[in-house]
Amino acid sequence: MKRHAFEPARLITGLTALGVGGAYACEAAGVVDLPGALPVLAVPAGLCLAGVTAAVWSVVRRQCSKSSAPRG
Repeated sequence: MKRHAFEPARLITGLTALGVGGAYACEAAGVVDLPGALPVLAVPAGLCLAGVTAAVWSVVRRQCSKSSAPRG
């Protein structure tokens, strides 16, 4: 299997989607009673966090590639 680059923004987006889906599943099963605004607010918050993470990760990768480049 071909290895792929680690992308923390995708990880955060997936965990947010998994969390919201789990919250909906628990609500449907009657385990918990969540306020209706919770999933509606959690998705944009997770996407904003993923965007910030992607920006930071891009800067970190750029700095690491500059420092490991051969000096000539």
